[in-house]
Amino acid sequence: MNHAQKGFTLIELMIVVAIIGILAAVAIPQYQDYTARTQVSRLVGEVNALKSNAESIFNNGGQIGTEDDLTTDPRTIGIGWTGSNLVENGTGAANAPDYGLTINNPAAANMSWNVVMGTDASAAVRGATITVTRTLQGAYNCVVTPPTTNNGWKDSYAPAGCPAS
Repeated sequence: MNHAQKGFTLIELMIVVAIIGILAAVAIPQYQDYTARTQVSRLVGEVNALKSNAESIFNNGGQIGTEDDLTTDPRTIGIGWTGSNLVENGTGAANAPDYGLTINNPAAANMSWNVVMGTDASAAVRGATITVTRTLQGAYNCVVTPPTTNNGWKDSYAPAGCPAS
């Protein structure tokens, strides 16, 4: 009588589980790094998109604000930030008009704006600050300041065009 094997041995199952465990140990940290890097790059893009709005406001004789106030001289014009779920303070009507965007020295040509990563951002990048600064000559500089509490931050999370300081 010929008896064929009808299943896997315990050793075979343990080997498969061990291989899956090794793959997961490598893949999960890589995925978390990829997610963190992507979130920083996305927010840098969202913040840098405000440059053209800022230039338009300056070229039309206005000053930059978080919302329109046409009663001031020069006129204060909102920079056009609509918020992001990756920014501390989040988005939505219940929040301040800037939705997490801080504008520094808005009436001057050498102004800047920044956001702090929070809310839906990965724990490794939560608390990082992205700052865009305009020089008197009209050139822009972008810098990512790492979070004060290191929850796994790596300088490689900052994109090349907006390096970590």
